[in-house]
Amino acid sequence: MSGSTRSSADLDPRRRKILFRAWHRGMRETDLIMGRFADEAIAGFSEAELDEFERLIEVLDRDLLGWITGEIAVPENYDTELYRRLKAFHHHDKPIHV
Repeated sequence: MSGSTRSSADLDPRRRKILFRAWHRGMRETDLIMGRFADEAIAGFSEAELDEFERLIEVLDRDLLGWITGEIAVPENYDTELYRRLKAFHHHDKPIHV
């Protein structure tokens, strides 16, 4: 089961693939992090942002989750404007699965 609240009907094939991949990473917590952000933002991504988001999708779940929670320092080459938007999108005043 996905968790996506967004239809992909209005998206081009590349965005559809990225949206699917964002919701099917492997670890449920990172599915929620990437998927919810993608639901909200993917339609407005530029080509460069799509490239960057695809690169973030390839990061290991444990690393991405550690970056988002602040348990692991974000490597400089991933500390991009898009990553900061992803991190800011998720507020940590409640559990991630809510």
